[in-house]
This record gives sequence, C-alpha cells and structure tokens, in this order.
Amino acid sequence: MEFKIIGLSAKPCNQQLFSMKIKDGKCEGQTKEITVYEYFKQTYTEPTYSAYLPCLDVGKPDRPNYLPLEFCNLVSLQRYTKALSVRQRALLVEKSRQKPLERIKALNDAMDTYCYAKDPFFAGSGISIEKQMTLAEGRVLNPPMLKFGKNEDFLPSNGRWNFNKKMLLEPRAIKNWAVVNFSFPCDSSHISRELISCGMRKGIEIDRPFALVEEEPQSKNLGAVKRVEKMIAKMKSKFPIDPPQFVLCVLPERKNSDIYGPWKKVCLTEAGINTQCICPTKINDQYLTNVLLKINSKLGGINSLLGMECSSNIPLINKIPTLILGMDVSHGSPGRADVPSVAAVVGSKNWPLISRYRAAVRSQSPKLEMIDSLFQPVDDPVNGDNGIMNELFVEFFNTSNGRKPKQIIIFRDGVSESQFNQVLNIEVDQIIKAYQRLGETDVPKFTVIVAQKRHHTKLFQAKGHENVPAGTVVDTKIVHPTNYDFYMCAHAGKIGTSRPAHYHVLLDEIGFSPDELQNLIHSLSYVNQRSTTATSIVAPVRYAHLAAAQFAQFTKFEDVSEEKVPELPRLHEKVESNMFFC
Repeated sequence: MEFKIIGLSAKPCNQQLFSMKIKDGKCEGQTKEITVYEYFKQTYTEPTYSAYLPCLDVGKPDRPNYLPLEFCNLVSLQRYTKALSVRQRALLVEKSRQKPLERIKALNDAMDTYCYAKDPFFAGSGISIEKQMTLAEGRVLNPPMLKFGKNEDFLPSNGRWNFNKKMLLEPRAIKNWAVVNFSFPCDSSHISRELISCGMRKGIEIDRPFALVEEEPQSKNLGAVKRVEKMIAKMKSKFPIDPPQFVLCVLPERKNSDIYGPWKKVCLTEAGINTQCICPTKINDQYLTNVLLKINSKLGGINSLLGMECSSNIPLINKIPTLILGMDVSHGSPGRADVPSVAAVVGSKNWPLISRYRAAVRSQSPKLEMIDSLFQPVDDPVNGDNGIMNELFVEFFNTSNGRKPKQIIIFRDGVSESQFNQVLNIEVDQIIKAYQRLGETDVPKFTVIVAQKRHHTKLFQAKGHENVPAGTVVDTKIVHPTNYDFYMCAHAGKIGTSRPAHYHVLLDEIGFSPDELQNLIHSLSYVNQRSTTATSIVAPVRYAHLAAAQFAQFTKFEDVSEEKVPELPRLHEKVESNMFFC
C-alpha cells in the first residue's frame, strides 16, 4: 500500500503508544494501549533497528497511523516542491554551475543523444531542429563614465570598479548612532572602530557610537519577535530622549536570520530608524566598504553618479521631467504559497538624476501578478490609501523643483508574454488615473519595458572560451520577428555562464531610437548604489525586488487570515523617502 507521510512520532517505536481495539469475545469493542513495537511483533514480525527510532505517521492530523521505518520504502523519483534551506540552495547553485565551454558541450551532447532529427512527431509536423547553435551578430556597448568624490571621473573596465583610494560622491555624516549585537561572538567596539576608520578613508565622517548594546544571555532562547522587543527596550534606555539616527545591527546568522524581519519592521515602521544588518565573519576593508555603500545610500548620500547625470546630458530625459519606475511582485516561497504577495514599485526622484529612488510597497492576494494598488479611489483623504503612484508622484514633485513628470519610463519585472497586454491595459491605466487625480488633464508619454531573467537563452562567443563581455547586446536573428525586443548582458559573468536580460519594449511614446534606449538601459545597470559592478538587470527593477523581499520578511511570523489580505505597515515618515532597500 502507498501512504503519504505527514510526520514522525513523538517517541521511539518501542515507546510510542496507540489505542488498539480488542477483538477478544469478552472485551469486544474495548480498546487497550499498546506500543507500535509490540503490535508489529505480535501481528507481523519484530522490528529490529527501527525499534529505537521514531515511526512514520501516515494517518490524518486527528487520527495518527504509525509505521516502523524498516518496513517502509520511499516511492522513487518524487519531486520535492517545498522551499530549500539556505545550505541546500547554495549547494544546488554550486553543483549546477557550468563554464561556457561546459555548457556548450552539454547542449551539443544533448542534441546528439536525443536524436530530434529522427523523431516521427517532429517529422510529421514538418519541424526540424538545427544541430548547430544559431550564429547571431551582437555588439558591445561602451561603459558609461562614473563620477566619484573629489570630482574624479572613472571609466569601468568589463563592468567592474571599486572604491580603493576613491571617495564617495556625497557622503553623509553619521553622528548619533549605536551598535546592537544579538549574541554574535564578536567585539562590537572593534567593529565600530574599524567602520569609523574605513569611513574616514571614503570621506564619511563617523562619530564614536553613542551606545554599544549587547543582548542579555538569557534572551538567546526566546522567539525572534520577543528578542527584538527586549533589544528595542534596552536600546531605548540608552537613548531616553531622541532615538538614534542610525543603528548597526549584528545578527547571529549570516543568512536568513529569524531576527531580520521583526527588527526591520520595528525600526522602519515604528521607530523611524535607519538600520544596517551585518554578520561580520571576516572584517576587512572591502567588506566594510560594501557596508558603508549601503549605509550612505540609506542616509540619503550618493556613492557615485553617471557622468551624464552630473552634466545633465541624458538624451530625451534631461530636458523633459521624466519619472523612471521599477515594478515587481514577490510571491510566497514554494512552501508558503498561500501567503499574500507583496507588490513594490520604486520611482526616481531628484530629476534629472536617474540614480535616486523611493519605494512604495503594498500587499495583495496570493499569486496575483498584476499590481492592483497603483491607484486607489478613496472617499476619506485623511485615513485612506491613495495608492502607490500617489506616493511616488508626490515624492517626484517635492524633489524635482515642483515639476510633475511629463514622461514615464516603466520597467516591469516578472511577467510572461501572456500578461503583456494586462500590463498595458490594467497597470498603465491605473498610473494614468493616479496622475489625473493630481489635477492634470493631459497624460504623460509612456515607454513600457518588460525585463525578463527567467528564460533559457544563453549567449556564447563564437571564438572564445569566456563569457560574453559586459555590455553585449543582441537584437537580431534570435529575437521576435515583429515585436521590439533584445537581449543585453550588461554584467561581467565571472562564475558559470552569464544569463542575459531579455527586454521587451511594449510601448514607446517617448520616441527613443534603438541606440538611445539600449544605452539608457545599459547605463541604468551601472547606478545600483550598493554595487561595484554593472548589474544583470536595471537598478530600478533590482530595487523593487529588494523592497518587496524586505517587506515580505515583516509578516514572516504573523498569522495570515485566509479571508482577508492583511495590510502591510507604512514606513515611518523619517525613513519613507530613504533608500531603505539598499
């Protein structure tokens, strides 16, 4: 017989009791308590090694049915659909990595093994598959010039740069701050001194921390939410009047710490404190520089800009107020498919810059891909939610000298080709309604681009063993015959085989030429403030993904009602305009 395993018994087989009906004539219908071990010994055969191991529970939640392990065999080739652990994911990525030459060999071997040319169904349908890879002509875009502190210009090489002997463009001083440590075995004082020293070299003025707050030893065994509550209470005792401007939080685990979500929720939505979480397994200049890049961005500083931003020389954008949007929806992991999805949109600010963004985040029904909260018609303007776009339009207006956007460029992530029309008919329509609510009668010009990373197209050099160079673009032969799409590999792949981003231009009312649009997208891969490499996808999309993922952590430990999607908490006014997602 086949059973579905729902769990393991609480006790070993020789101790696990269950109620068995008595079949003796005198006590017919009564039950007696018996161990699983004794039952199988009397009825079938005596369990040996599994007598001291838990039993498999193959019953129902209210009616357990226990089987000794040694009498069971797993049905083979069952696909595991739940979320993998951090270690499992890391091993999976490591083992499935292939260099370009290895990937080419695997693909060619597959073509020889499966003999598609002899397949009768293909032949009957008139379909044939080439045995050689398609040759397509590509080109490599020149990297944009970057501007650092002390008016230094720098041209990245193969999509990479660093901050060695460089200063941040607009550093933010860190005055009133603290370090909190959730029982990670390290010297908090040493970390603060090293951070101050590294900050001096990058141009950031950092005072000594006002307080070093260590977790009480007895709190280590409490739940994550309780640990955060106790730490916040202890921190408040050190700052009785005003909360700190910034808190450096040392977490006990490097990846997926349970404390991360509750800590971020309290700091960003209740206390209004900028915070950076770290788990410093190795403290060196590179690690601390990367941490400072994130901190400076969150505090409103600018690490670097594109040269053409500084000179206000971005084609079709520098003369007409232009809002750039990155849109993404984060769904529950395979193990938690019923949790609400999180929609995040980031919008550019400080026009004509294209490196500064604000995020707005909302929850919506599980697995819903279209964002339904871009525009919210409400009767109560005080307590009502006017929607995502209202936040971003107001932010753009306040930071762009009172200008409203006349052009909007949308980068949409995570939608398939079957949903392209919904993006245009549903989401763009909501954005127009939100814009008209501001009192505008005209409609801005739109350029709508879908960015896809989940596809199986790989680019290889015809006469090279390495990945294609950073900035490679292919827009012929392997693209759609009528629609406007292209592949771009903006990043330099150092490990495995690079996967290019596939950009689909659904609408272009602004009127970019192919060169202008591709150069803009390429440039937007160089503006990620937390990175020192060109990113594989444009920064607004990456930011939206990070913002959605961070908010999804807020509800990790909360019970979710099946009837109603719970609203996400709003960011505190002190941090709502900051790049908290960096």
